[in-house]
Order: sequence, then structure tokens, then C-alpha cells
Amino acid sequence: MSRIAYLGPEGTFTEEALRLLEPTAERLPSATVTAALNAVRAGEADGAVVPLENSLEGGITTTLDEFAWGEPLLITAELLLPVRFSLLARPDTEIVHIKRVYTHPAAITQCRGFLNRELADAVVVAAPSTAAAAQEVSLPGSPYDAAIAARIAGEHYGLVELLDDIGDRSDTVTRFVRVSRPGPLPEPTGSDRTTLVVFLADDHPGALLEMLTEFSVRGVNLSRIESRPTGQGIGRYFFHFDFEGHVADARVGEAIAGLHRICGEVRFLGSYPRADGVTPPIKRGTGDAEFAEAEDWLARIRAGRV
Repeated sequence: MSRIAYLGPEGTFTEEALRLLEPTAERLPSATVTAALNAVRAGEADGAVVPLENSLEGGITTTLDEFAWGEPLLITAELLLPVRFSLLARPDTEIVHIKRVYTHPAAITQCRGFLNRELADAVVVAAPSTAAAAQEVSLPGSPYDAAIAARIAGEHYGLVELLDDIGDRSDTVTRFVRVSRPGPLPEPTGSDRTTLVVFLADDHPGALLEMLTEFSVRGVNLSRIESRPTGQGIGRYFFHFDFEGHVADARVGEAIAGLHRICGEVRFLGSYPRADGVTPPIKRGTGDAEFAEAEDWLARIRAGRV
């Protein structure tokens, strides 16, 4: 049985994602994303499941920075999880009596309309996670009257669901990834995603365009690009890229090699099956067979067989 760390405590959306990705794994709740990833690095866990991005909020900055600066890890799978927030309280609590709400900052943002409309006079306090909020509300003498969390958190901590699906958008999705220590990659499926972190060699006009060109000329379609500060001063950034294809694909391998030539550092975070199962179209001239034919043609030219 594999041991998988995740952002805890019990009852987080991350636990729900882990149950779907690794239903038979031993689950190891961690206090933070960093702690979950460090458990993998230290060999205390075989892998970890962490949130990477949200369709409303964008990238999860803690996860992005851990992948960029921490000891290398590989993404081996992803999951798209619909996010449905519930208003949870102790038994016999009525909405009119709720004066203090506890939840994660992301939930505050995603439920802002509900809070302004239904709990305009309540004080909302940020928690380390939605499950930690539910756990705190369940305690006797808690200063909080209600938590905003996943329904599974109410089941864990004996809370009553007063209202469900209270998010401002019903189509919100969070993308979770499973990571492991570096090792063999998942085999190409034809429906894959590759993730990189890229640092500029130096800041100059057109630097970002140069990176994007490595993808464009090889027909590699980007699905996400996100900048993060390096901490070395205002205007200094590194970049996260997600794109279609597997490193075993000729077009993807050449694009990554091109980035390696022109950038200060390229950190490979993995090639893995896409959660949506979409098989991307391959632009004319960028398939593996066409790259192989072009290499053979060049070899003949170099050998004088024109």
C-alpha cells in the first residue's frame, strides 16, 4: 500500500482528490503544502497530492514556488475536481445566529457574493484550510459559529450542512496533481501534459517572446503560463509553463531543448496523462514521423548525398 501525503487535516478538498486518485493509499494529512511535499522528499511518503491551480483564482502560489525552489519532484498525474462549498455549523445552529465564520482565504474569495448577501454582518476569519476551519468550529467553546468547507469536512467533524453549493460560481474547478520523487515517467498516451519552470538567463527586450517562439515554431500548444517573482527585486520573474504533449514527443523534446539553450535554468516537472483526456491536434510538420524524416534528410545532406 502506498503512503500519500496531502494538505490536511482530514476533510479538505485535497483529501477528496486523493481518494479519487489513489483510493487504496494510506492517507497522511499534512499541515501545509510544503509539509506534504517535504514528506515525499524525505522518503516519509511515496507521493503527495496538492492543489496546483483553480479555475477562478489561478495558480496556488505555495505549490508553484515549492516546485520552483524546493528539491525536485515529478508530477505523475492530475485530477480536475469540481469545488462545492458548504456552510457548516454545530447542530441546532441557525443562520441568523452566525456572527463569526471561519474558512480558507480561497473560499472567502469564491463565496464573497454569498457572504455579502446572506452574512453581511458576520466577521469572516481566514483559516489554514477549509477542513481546519470545520475542525475548529466543531470544538466545544469555539469562537466561530460556522465554517465554509467541503461537505466531507462536515462528515468528518460532526457538523450540520446548513447550505450547500454556496460558491459564487457553480462551475469552479481545482486542478490537483500527484507528485513523487524523480524516477521513470508515465508512458505517453497521446493525451498528455508537460510542466516546466523556466528562469531567464538575463532580462532583455524580447526574452519572453524568445521562450514562446521555442513552442510556437514546433507546434506545441501552451495551456498555462504564469509568472512568479524571483525575490531578487521588482520586475524579476520566473515562469511556469503547462503545454500539450509528452517529453517523448519529438516536438516537445526539441522545444524543451531549445529552452535549455537560451534560458538560465529549465526545471522539468513531468509529463503525465491529461485529466480531461483530450487528444490535441498535431500541426502539420510537427509529428514524430516528420521530425524523423527531417533528421534523416539532414544527415544525408551532411554526408554529401544531395
